[in-house]
Amino acid sequence: MITIGLTGWSDHALLETSKNTKLEDYAGHFPFVELDTSFYAIPSEKNLHSWITKTPESFQFIPKAYQAMTQHRKWIEDFSSESQMFQAFLTRFESMLEQNRIKAFLFQFPPYFGCTKENVDYLRKIRAWMKDAPIAIEFRNSSWYSTQNKESTVAFLTEHQFIHTVVDQPPTPNNSVPLVPENTNKTLTLLRLHGRNFEGWQDGNSKNWRSERTLYEYNQEELREFADIILELEKETDEVAVIFNNNSGGHAAKNAKELQAILGLTFTGLAPRQLDLF
Repeated sequence: MITIGLTGWSDHALLETSKNTKLEDYAGHFPFVELDTSFYAIPSEKNLHSWITKTPESFQFIPKAYQAMTQHRKWIEDFSSESQMFQAFLTRFESMLEQNRIKAFLFQFPPYFGCTKENVDYLRKIRAWMKDAPIAIEFRNSSWYSTQNKESTVAFLTEHQFIHTVVDQPPTPNNSVPLVPENTNKTLTLLRLHGRNFEGWQDGNSKNWRSERTLYEYNQEELREFADIILELEKETDEVAVIFNNNSGGHAAKNAKELQAILGLTFTGLAPRQLDLF
């Protein structure tokens, strides 16, 4: 099975019929969404309930792990211990897990999270703290995929039932990884597409780096190349979930629709559309 979704539901004017129904409109086109707000703060129960009630029963979320859980900030600022932080996060999403509304939790690690014994041990702790929850791992440090480490990385992710996030991004020297189309979980593989804006990705000192980084539109040739990769991945896993993160210029929804057409996909269980845009 192949599914397609986008990062968030607020930056896709192509799908909107009203600014008050962005999530409902989104759920009429795609079967899941990456939830980025959970990276900045653990969502309230009220928000989680709202998102569930606004979407069909089969609609799923991919929440990003809270930033301290992926070492983007210090946990001690908000929690009494690391384990308490993970417990708070997991408990908050318990109802979503019980309703099968979570496709996976996305742990996106920073560029300084390299392939070291300390970090491998931390991944083991994550698996223990998150219990049997589905966890997708995305690296930003190329050492995990070096000639020396690649085979061991894939084997480690497989052993601990982590879901591999295959990444497409510009080959910048200090904060990127190569596209490694490997499955590590028989249930799910993620393909996360960030665009190929080399200059925007490299310039992290710019005030507008967040908007510049994902400013990219994939062309038809690139999308067809992804289609071939996806079809190969599908042979070894139950589901390949493709996430378009090239949001800055409004290209994500357009590219997602184009890839859907190339692959000939039809998604079922979507929300009814208020306006037939496509």
